[in-house]
Amino acid sequence: MTCQTNSLFVLSVIMIYFGHFGKSLNLNQLEDDMQQLKADFEANRSTVADGGPIFTHKLTNWTERNEKRIILSQIVPMYLEILKKADTSKAHVRNLAEQLTTLSRSLTDGSNKMQDLMYLSKLQISDLKIQRKAVNEMYSVFQALQENSSSKKKRSQSLKKCRC
Repeated sequence: MTCQTNSLFVLSVIMIYFGHFGKSLNLNQLEDDMQQLKADFEANRSTVADGGPIFTHKLTNWTERNEKRIILSQIVPMYLEILKKADTSKAHVRNLAEQLTTLSRSLTDGSNKMQDLMYLSKLQISDLKIQRKAVNEMYSVFQALQENSSSKKKRSQSLKKCRC
């Protein structure tokens, strides 16, 4: 995939994923809007490919539906920020911003999950009080892990049995 199609790919994934094609913007219109936006940002320059993609390689790492919501909840606001810097008097910029704003509203739970991950990454595990609390909660975490593990085994076993 070339860098020229990366933005279209990411926006397409976002919109298809949330079923917004056909409701307010068709694929041809999206592609036209993206081509105009690329021209506005001179995104077809050869230097754009330097260093590889920004978002698309990250999307492939997040495979589950809920995982995708988390990463998309972080990507969509970045696109909205980029579009704020564009000429909003242009119809294609407004159309893309409107679509992304609509999609952003459906991603609030992903954003909350991302905040949870950030909270966990900032915990001071060296703090004795946090260690005590964590030890106090450890059995519940084991139970959650067990439930998660057994549900994956059940799904895996049911898939093996079904020769569809």
